[in-house]
Amino acid sequence: MPHRLFRLLTVVWVGSLLTVGYMVVPVLFASLDRVTAGSVAAQLFRIEGIIGVVCGVLLLALSNVLIRRGERAYKKLRWLVAAMLVCVLIGYFAVEPFMNALRIAAQEAGTDVSHSVYASRFGMLHGVSSLFYLIESLLALALVWKLPVGAVASAGTSAGSAASRAKTAG
Repeated sequence: MPHRLFRLLTVVWVGSLLTVGYMVVPVLFASLDRVTAGSVAAQLFRIEGIIGVVCGVLLLALSNVLIRRGERAYKKLRWLVAAMLVCVLIGYFAVEPFMNALRIAAQEAGTDVSHSVYASRFGMLHGVSSLFYLIESLLALALVWKLPVGAVASAGTSAGSAASRAKTAG
């Protein structure tokens, strides 16, 4: 059961991360004006940040449980999850508040952030945030790639080998 829950949480986190960042947000910017697209994207990334923290904490807890039960494969996965969680915390909860503050300051000045005096600072912070998102995405792909298949495979193999032993014995 913990193996399946670990996989489910991984799929939710990685799936939402890749879908929002590489499918939904580009479509927003292709379909809407920059200000509206940026506003919606910021809301989506905030939700994605919360999903990342919740899934990351739960995956770390599950990996610790599985490691204590002797599942050595989860030691490496735990480090990938921890690194992803660090990316979420830095990107969404350290950099994003500064970006939002610049966006609000520009709105209060009567313009959007790309046409304000804050444009260069916002651009730099956006680049930093994008870099952490990219790193998190690459770590996510590595996490999915390295998910152990042994628990499911060994269950199927032991049932199959028991059936073949019964045939040979009979």
